[in-house]
Amino acid sequence: MLSESVLKKIQKFHFTTRRMANDLFAGQYVSAFKGRGMEFSEVREYQIGDDIRTIDWNVSARFGQPYVKVFQEERELTVMLILDLSGSQLFGTRRKFKRELLAEVAGMLAFLAIRTNDKVGAILFSSRVEKYIPPKKGASHVWRLIKEIFTYEPQDLNTDVASALAYLNRVAKRHCIVFFISDCMDQGFEKPLKLTARKHDLTVIRISDPAETELPRVGRIMLTDPETGETALLNTGQKRLRDQWQAHRKAQNASLDGLFRRAGVDYVDLYTNGRVVEPLIRLFEKRMRRL
Repeated sequence: MLSESVLKKIQKFHFTTRRMANDLFAGQYVSAFKGRGMEFSEVREYQIGDDIRTIDWNVSARFGQPYVKVFQEERELTVMLILDLSGSQLFGTRRKFKRELLAEVAGMLAFLAIRTNDKVGAILFSSRVEKYIPPKKGASHVWRLIKEIFTYEPQDLNTDVASALAYLNRVAKRHCIVFFISDCMDQGFEKPLKLTARKHDLTVIRISDPAETELPRVGRIMLTDPETGETALLNTGQKRLRDQWQAHRKAQNASLDGLFRRAGVDYVDLYTNGRVVEPLIRLFEKRMRRL
């Protein structure tokens, strides 16, 4: 049983993410992620500007005036959220922890999916797949998914991106819209990433905290790796150390950017102290321009 305080927190989060999904960028999502075909909807009277190729000649002859066929997008999409719940997601120095940002983004995407009658499922992973939530439709299903994201305690704190992507490719037999949400603090997953991008429509949403890129100048601090438990004493007052830290992180980010480009996947960076909706809208609009 969830405690009353946790339940209220989830309910508030549920309401906020649903409102954001409905009010702010539902149209961009629909336009950016198209269905796989068109299906016949109805016929209506011809209007100036209609494509003459859509005229239904049988109906037109019956009524003595032109009628056109109207088609609508065959929407039935399946959205899969691949969510990193490893120990590094428990880090955060500004407005929220990375896991809270991950939950916020996952919640919005789930609501966007059900708003357009798409199925949505999730894979929660650490160094292994912790939980698989098969894709379904409906608000009650999203409510369950959000509760799992908020409350699930992973059995392991390490990260294995490759195993999560490999699991997705085994269970998802048909083409899916895949949102991979992680800080991507792992290596050796280029091959499964490319395979996933070929099989599915893959978007990477990279979650970061500003302190991970630019070490704050706060004197001597003890840092603990949340995944391995290793500790190190650092003197952040040393400019050389801060510069080396920043250079290392920039090199890591550049390497990831190159990997995503080679794999042909869309990606966006989100920060614990930054906005969420605007970067996602820009991502969706970029996709729309390519269509």
